[in-house]
Amino acid sequence: MAVDASITIAMAKRIELWPLDRLKPYERNARTHSSEQVAQIGASIVEFGFTNPILVDSSDGIVAGHGRFAAAQELGLKTVPVVVLDHLSDRQRKAYIIADNKLALNAGWDLDLLQTELADLRDDHFEINVIGFTQAELGDLLDKPFEFAPASEEDQGRLDEKKTQETDCVCPNCGHEFIKQI
Repeated sequence: MAVDASITIAMAKRIELWPLDRLKPYERNARTHSSEQVAQIGASIVEFGFTNPILVDSSDGIVAGHGRFAAAQELGLKTVPVVVLDHLSDRQRKAYIIADNKLALNAGWDLDLLQTELADLRDDHFEINVIGFTQAELGDLLDKPFEFAPASEEDQGRLDEKKTQETDCVCPNCGHEFIKQI
């Protein structure tokens, strides 16, 4: 898609660091984030850094990044990177809040390339649980069940200890959840 050279495209000129408590979530945000997904976003931030700033309007309202905001709260972050979208009208801001989420959903996967990349990561012993796929999805994509093993005897001991507690067990290394069998 070519853009007419006479059209000016608005672009962010800088990323700013703001106190997390300055940000105001949009009360009518139609996108939902489960606690599991917020935990996945948090794990991604821990692994890769805060690589995708939260988009805000000139009134400190969140335009895009409600999941990242929730993850930052869970992680106890005091500041987060933001980009101020002060060029949007109220109507554009409302539309962009929806478009930002929907347009991402419209993307697809080249399954052959995805399988190759996942296999490479697995073979390099990268903890691929932080990239958002479930264990079942990884098993399907890799044509075999995802192999889980504790990283150490200490981790196995912590898992065994959790089996005696009333909650489900979570691997301290990769975050894999085990349903308690009674």
